[in-house]
Amino acid sequence: MSLNEPVNSSTVIGSLSSTLQHSLNISSTSAEILVSILIFIVIGVISCVSYFIISKYANKWVEKTATTLGDEITATIKVIMVILSIILIIQFALSPLSFLEPYSNWLNSLFLIIRVILVAYAVSKAVNIFIDGIADRTPQEQRKKRKHSTFILKRVLTAVVFIIAGIIILYLLEFTGAWETTLAGLGIGGIVIGIAFQSTLSDFFSALTIYWDHPFEIGDIIFIGEHGGTVKNIGMLTTRIQLLQGEELVISNREITSAYVRNFKKLQKRRIVFSLGVTYDTPNETLRKIPPMLIDIIKNIKGASPQFVNFNEFGEYGLKFFISYFVNSSDYGKYLEVQQEINLAIKEAFERECIEIAHLKNIAYIKR
Repeated sequence: MSLNEPVNSSTVIGSLSSTLQHSLNISSTSAEILVSILIFIVIGVISCVSYFIISKYANKWVEKTATTLGDEITATIKVIMVILSIILIIQFALSPLSFLEPYSNWLNSLFLIIRVILVAYAVSKAVNIFIDGIADRTPQEQRKKRKHSTFILKRVLTAVVFIIAGIIILYLLEFTGAWETTLAGLGIGGIVIGIAFQSTLSDFFSALTIYWDHPFEIGDIIFIGEHGGTVKNIGMLTTRIQLLQGEELVISNREITSAYVRNFKKLQKRRIVFSLGVTYDTPNETLRKIPPMLIDIIKNIKGASPQFVNFNEFGEYGLKFFISYFVNSSDYGKYLEVQQEINLAIKEAFERECIEIAHLKNIAYIKR
């Protein structure tokens, strides 16, 4: 492959070089340098005009967009245009110079490598812009929480794109056995790395699973097994949870994705059940009054909705009533406030009706 191949299809450059040589009475080398300078100027002017026109229309398009993605796309196009223009200017400007013929293969290989890298750069930027576009569709609060995961994901995909570009370069340059050896090396290396960093890679890909599936976000109250608390940070290897007891739990992402996760932020209302016992000497007439009495108490508490109240058991300490109601909030603190109001109201109502709550002292008294 010759450096002069791009222009051998036309005799314009050759004729121009010959004309300058005879007209100016200069050597062929000097004539080739003048032609090279002319090509440099002409292609440079064409590139500058094209860049100006495309930038003008791109800026008008960006003004109509409501997001920052338009700015990123335009900036990427401008960078690619500048680099591509420089490559074309240098390559075509060097093509008339016959004294570079011994280095033509080396130069063509260099320009090929640069073009492939430029394509890889364009692809990686397109992937990054696509990921940013998906991130922009999420609420602002969640976008901030996922910023770190998005950054890591973009870097990983960029690395993958450039690794593929490197393999393509080896293939296009026809290095005998080089690209096959590279592929084999990557395969063996991948196996070795996979074995050595099995747990780390598992945590990393689990982090990507958490990022894409969104089982929870920073600030959510979750329970993983017996541990429960507020999510403080979601890293690429571990997640940090502020437990209800106060301490911080650092748990690997692999353990999270392989366990059952209960997310209380997704809870619209909380169902509460508890039992209440009265003494065995409570009259039957009073026992019948207790269920509607408790339902009325729960109805009058703001944020609570009764489900049912039943006399369901002859217990060891007394006659037991099973009570179920809903707190119309996912906030655990709100539940505690509602339960407190219900307990106080029950105690006041029972004292007013002379109903005695069963406990160990009651049992001792009855036995006497």
